[in-house]
Amino acid sequence: MNIAVVGTGYVGLVTGACFAEMGNTVTCVDVDSKKIEGLKNGKLPIYEPGLDTIVVNNYNSGRLLFTTSLPEAMAEADIIFIAVGTPPGEDGSADLKYVLAVAKEIGQNLDRYSIIVDKSTVPVGTADKVAATIQAELDARGVQIEFDVVSNPEFLKEGAAVDDFMSPDRIVIGASSSRAQERMADLYAPFVRNHPRTLFMGVRDAEMTKYAANAMLATKISFMNEIANLCERLGVDVENVRLGIGSDQRIGFHFIYPGCGYGGSCFPKDVKALVQMASKIGFDPKLLNAVEARNDAQKHRLFEKITDRFGADLTGKTFAVWGLAFKPGTDDMREAPSKVLIEELIQAGAKVRAYDPVAVEVARGEFPAKFFDEGLLELAEGQYDAAIDADALVLVTEWKPFRHPDFKALKRLLAQPVIFDGRNQYDPKQMKRDGFNYVGIGR
Repeated sequence: MNIAVVGTGYVGLVTGACFAEMGNTVTCVDVDSKKIEGLKNGKLPIYEPGLDTIVVNNYNSGRLLFTTSLPEAMAEADIIFIAVGTPPGEDGSADLKYVLAVAKEIGQNLDRYSIIVDKSTVPVGTADKVAATIQAELDARGVQIEFDVVSNPEFLKEGAAVDDFMSPDRIVIGASSSRAQERMADLYAPFVRNHPRTLFMGVRDAEMTKYAANAMLATKISFMNEIANLCERLGVDVENVRLGIGSDQRIGFHFIYPGCGYGGSCFPKDVKALVQMASKIGFDPKLLNAVEARNDAQKHRLFEKITDRFGADLTGKTFAVWGLAFKPGTDDMREAPSKVLIEELIQAGAKVRAYDPVAVEVARGEFPAKFFDEGLLELAEGQYDAAIDADALVLVTEWKPFRHPDFKALKRLLAQPVIFDGRNQYDPKQMKRDGFNYVGIGR
């Protein structure tokens, strides 16, 4: 098939590259000319394992194209994916201005039946707005052209997005016509040949499914962090509790790891957006409000533990921070707990030396320039470089190289053998045997 994908961010680029990998001809569109030129030269705007290979290979084969012109991309496209950003507005609701701007341009250039797919995470009712926007432009042109608007939410995990797209656990398609359903089923058929996993439903149902899925996962995380805080006060090791409840198949082990809060581009934004959707119809989402409040509080937990040990004034102290991205496998620092921690440490008078395997360059744009200019924040070249003469090591993101470090080397490098484990990666008993003062979450 011929496909156009509007937006070359995380969702758009993965979507376009993976469809091209299956033999489709895909044209990715973006208004950022520098980004498009970079993609043509094999420079990706995001870090995602395995994505660079399929982008370069499919671009070289002619199946994956890049342009700044939507009309050019639409010229041969049968299906047009809208995968632009939906950033949170001031009230937390999803801002649809980019989605509707694309819809308007589609309406101005549509010349035959096409399927327009909302791939971005959008509130319930967005497909109706997209359809109305396109129809208004067609009416202004005085033409009658049929089209369908479909909701096809993505369920990609950053750090495993390519695998998730190529081998999905489910494909959700919200469509109101059999014609659109059949075309979308044909498009996704190569991805589900071994085991059918395509779910067809109403458009609004599909829009809600995305938010409900992320809200459920966020709820599990916040629930476990609540339990972890309770465990600390009762002298209970939350790790044993996690093992005990995770063994229940109704609960499972996924997303019940206590830590310093969730971040990223999805969970924080989507929970806030769902809360706003509820408020607009006069419904009080008590559980979702609690999920969000617990997560916000949890992001301050490491700093509270540090000040419990060192005091409120951290002047003259240096802290090594391992992990900047909100999770391993990505350079995404949106809503990352590391940002909250580092800003609080510096505000309390400390200096920070941080390391992350891939997010260092992103970090330079996430903090005020004066942090770097005044020597308050240093980005280390290696994980052990960050620990040199630091008063404590703080683990924030559980990258694989951090899971089994050389503790003997760490003890020699640190000014004090103190570890604050924000992801509960290390065994407290082993840490004590190795001569470390260990502080975890809920233990």
